[in-house]
Amino acid sequence: MELFWHRRDLRVADNVGLAAAAGTDAGDGAGDDDRADDEARGDDADRGPAAPVFVFDPDVLDHASDVRVRRLLDGLAALREDYRERGSDLLVARGDPEAVLPRLAEALDAERVVWNRDYSGLARERDAGVRRALAAVDVAREAHHDAVLHDPDAIRTNAGDPYSVYSYYWKKWTDRAKEDPAPAPTGEGLVGADRLAEAVDAVDWGDSADAVADGGGADQGGGADAGIVTTDASVGDLPTPGDLGFSEPDAAVGPAGTAAARERLDTFLDEAVFAYEAERDYPGREATSRLSAFLKYGEIGVREAYAATEEAMVEAESDARPDDAPEQVEEFQGQLAWREFYTQVLFHNPEVVTENYKTYEEGIEWRDDPEEIAAWKRGETGYPIVDAGMRQLREEAFMHNRVRMIVASFLTKDLLADWRHGYDHFREHLADHDTANDNGGWQWAASTGTDAQPYFRIFNPMTQGERYDPDAEYIKKYVPELRNLDADLIHGWHELSPTQRANAAPEYPSPIVDHSERREAALAMYKRARGEDPDE
Repeated sequence: MELFWHRRDLRVADNVGLAAAAGTDAGDGAGDDDRADDEARGDDADRGPAAPVFVFDPDVLDHASDVRVRRLLDGLAALREDYRERGSDLLVARGDPEAVLPRLAEALDAERVVWNRDYSGLARERDAGVRRALAAVDVAREAHHDAVLHDPDAIRTNAGDPYSVYSYYWKKWTDRAKEDPAPAPTGEGLVGADRLAEAVDAVDWGDSADAVADGGGADQGGGADAGIVTTDASVGDLPTPGDLGFSEPDAAVGPAGTAAARERLDTFLDEAVFAYEAERDYPGREATSRLSAFLKYGEIGVREAYAATEEAMVEAESDARPDDAPEQVEEFQGQLAWREFYTQVLFHNPEVVTENYKTYEEGIEWRDDPEEIAAWKRGETGYPIVDAGMRQLREEAFMHNRVRMIVASFLTKDLLADWRHGYDHFREHLADHDTANDNGGWQWAASTGTDAQPYFRIFNPMTQGERYDPDAEYIKKYVPELRNLDADLIHGWHELSPTQRANAAPEYPSPIVDHSERREAALAMYKRARGEDPDE
């Protein structure tokens, strides 16, 4: 018997580590073991069954938010049902994995604990501690590459260095063979629900069974110190957000689970993917995959998603589709590659979560006006496309990718605010928050990241809105104060007089800054940071 530890892989199908633990692995696959630390893999025919567990880790919850906890619980509920359909169930534990996993392994008489790697610095520190704890009780450890098609060390320059330029990374990424989806375990490969219940009843938590922690409760922002029981386990019983010290979010976090992910992928590949490059930047159109949250929580495997795009490519190359259809599909595959590019940036440079990737000689002197930042967060900047994006974030825990770029440029290059303010706000409110992707996106916009846009590239929020939301459909959806105005008035809002604005939409604010003036201020700010004369 083996214990499989779920983290960011809330699915049964195309789960490399689970397939190995259950004895259904079709081959070496993406699960290239870390031989320096992990036990060598056994013969797949001799492995299984697997007992699945998810552990609510207080250290991880300290970095969570109401939105992401709600989305996580929804994904776990869907995963639990997938296991129950196979005659098994999901062990749900709370506490430090270093204490929980050895005790569960002992109660189950599991010879090995298996998991899929997470590549952030915090996750790697946690996993190192778990390895030591399991080694101390003679339980084998095994970690697999699963979250990405190519692990962060697999693609390097000819000199052996990690890539810092996406276009070069992309060329090698496309040249490498992609693994097939991992097979889903059958009922025989999983520990039955009754046996899981017996094991939980037999666990001796010992000194690790602490009482409920003293804390402020769910209404004080949540987190592990706000009321979580530090060590316990059950079969299939999921906590509420309040049990974990969080509140129910105001935003609708969207559907969760593998079935919903597959439905969304099928819908996208049915038609939208064949015009992806041409349509994806228009937020008022249903032209993107909306797979980001499903991939973040691992509710669909990246191998399954990529294989589906390869099937779409076959159709794209047929006479039934326009000549440019293959390029459209490839553009979407490029988004999967961007995801892996930023993963390897984070893996090799964990400090980028809080520090600039790119060093400026004199440092950037951010303005950081608290009132301006607060207006940006509320969606009350007087720039319609910016405000629409920030309000979509608040209502849906999601924002269209083009609009993410616009609001990030506005914060850093119109408000001259440190990108970390925006990153933290996105981390709190996005259901699909991914450390590597979000950090990469924010540092790209702020011209502080790897392969970032040049500092002198500054989006004009009015022309961006006019270009990508020409009829103001997206803006009107999220900014009701402007719903009755013609698109020309909306896109020319900055040019109207105060009287004209008051007559047209009295509840909507005037622009809080002048874009032209702030553009010049941003150029001067970056020139000073580069050690250059801002007047030249």
